Amino acid sequence: MTLLAELDDPHDPRLAHAATGLLRAFNEAGVLDAADVHVAMRLCALAADDDDEQVALAVALLVRAVRGGSVCIDLATVADDLAADALDLPLPETDAWHDVIATSPLVAGGPAVQAPVLRLLDHDDGRRRLRLLYLDRYWREEEQVHADLVGRPSGAAAPDEAWLAGALDRVFPAEGYDEQRAAARVALTHATTVLTGGPGTGKTTTVAALLALCAEQAELAGDPALRIALAAPTGKAAARLQQAVEDEVAKLPAPDRDRLAGVRAVTLHRLLGSRPDTSSRFRHHRDNRLPHDVVVVDETSMVSLTMMARLLEAVRSGSRLILVGDPFQLASVEAGAVLADLVETVEDTTRVGVAALVTSHRFGASIGALAEAVRSGDADRAIELLEAGGDHVELVHVDDPAPRVRELVVPHALGVLEAAEAGDADRALELLDRRRLLCAHREGSFGVRHWNAQVERWLGEATGEPIYATWYAGRPLLVTANDYGLGIYNGDTGVAVRPPVTRSGGSGRALRAAVAGSSGRLDLATSRLGQVETMHALTIHKSQGSQADEVVVILPPPESRLLTRELLYTAITRARQRVVVVGSPDDVRAAIDRRALRATGLRQRLAGASAP
Repeated sequence: MTLLAELDDPHDPRLAHAATGLLRAFNEAGVLDAADVHVAMRLCALAADDDDEQVALAVALLVRAVRGGSVCIDLATVADDLAADALDLPLPETDAWHDVIATSPLVAGGPAVQAPVLRLLDHDDGRRRLRLLYLDRYWREEEQVHADLVGRPSGAAAPDEAWLAGALDRVFPAEGYDEQRAAARVALTHATTVLTGGPGTGKTTTVAALLALCAEQAELAGDPALRIALAAPTGKAAARLQQAVEDEVAKLPAPDRDRLAGVRAVTLHRLLGSRPDTSSRFRHHRDNRLPHDVVVVDETSMVSLTMMARLLEAVRSGSRLILVGDPFQLASVEAGAVLADLVETVEDTTRVGVAALVTSHRFGASIGALAEAVRSGDADRAIELLEAGGDHVELVHVDDPAPRVRELVVPHALGVLEAAEAGDADRALELLDRRRLLCAHREGSFGVRHWNAQVERWLGEATGEPIYATWYAGRPLLVTANDYGLGIYNGDTGVAVRPPVTRSGGSGRALRAAVAGSSGRLDLATSRLGQVETMHALTIHKSQGSQADEVVVILPPPESRLLTRELLYTAITRARQRVVVVGSPDDVRAAIDRRALRATGLRQRLAGASAP
């Protein structure tokens, strides 16, 4: 961690020059960013509580934690977290710190504060006492998610066993589907189900079969028009869900295919109904519920606490809710780790059913074994597999990995470019999904920006035509914001394509953007795309919800705080056929040994811990 106090530039923007005391010490140590400090100072000033630096420090650390994805901080473990960075900073004693914060106007209220800004909650789980500090917004959302989950019906009416046995044989005709059959049984007897499993474990197969069973149940009950919603957090994830469900439905008998005809997957934002006046509220809410009888949400690990709160308040109590995802993947870029909290606690303590699929059918043996070693924290086994190599796994551990990375990515990028120049948009999009270059960081020598520029330089050298313009044929695109007017969504991918030469020749060869949206391929003028990025390389976070035949992963050095077990697991499981890890065994070990744990109170709430 950089000690900002040692910087020669007194005007470095990372320094909060107005800070004093504890805030200044933590800022100069690199623990707090200037933004954390300024938010804390402003809140304390507004609450007329700017005399107590202990409260200001707690607020700044809380803001820092939320930026990192946590919902709250535990005052009792802050010292341990900082000790992991080998920092010796003057932290207040926990009990005294708790008492000072509890009497602050930011918690207790006062003439200058109309409503609490902070919430301070105690949990005693029998092993230790947790002192959790929240911003009011996240406290309310966590309370709501807990209340809505516990308040949902305890289950659905048990189906007729004779019918169910025959129906399961119909939708799961082959052997080896015992886990999927058991999961379907769980979902049919619960109003709310969490279906978990890694890539290739048959989650989509189970969802398609389950939807067919739900549709048949409704038909037998005299309600043939079962309303089904399929949703995912991003456009790319929704497109993958749509294609995967279509593929699985096509394998079902004709009556089941007919029952599920026309089911479409959309983004969660589109399902809930965006509003022009706010990005955190939607048209569907507690007073205007979703009309669907069954709601399936894929890639739930990517759903933040805020989005889960909006979803739960919009789903009718009589609807069946199925949350699908892999709890070992990276959590949402926003605050919260809802899926992991649910899997950890709901099975025995709430009315939610949990069904886990554990056997992967997608990977070769080496990729599956590597993913399992990373997931379970077995660094020795993971390194052994990587160093052994083979057709499906490779470790690139050299002083200069650029030549090997060039060998891996440039032929693929040239193929995309050639298809784009020929005007073959479908071919360009198909090639785009064959390989991914993934990074943990956005900036620096291990980041997306560096490797995007590097690949463009290599393309220029390979073609003899250096790339100077932002737009060029073969430019891979990543949409970074929803545009409901165009029908494109955050996470959609595309390619800049030069249209084919028309019969009359003419000048209609201006570049177009071919985007693989959730509703199919879109052909758009490049001038209409505002928020897009070049995607020769992309972050591992943004790769969630997508797959590629081959994945090349650029690992940062061990001191990177982004290098975690969940990050490495997510990157590896993006690959269908081959994964190449660029880094040292020490990098791999550092990743596996570091967990991306987020502080939340949802587990304690679901487990029934008392909270004032």
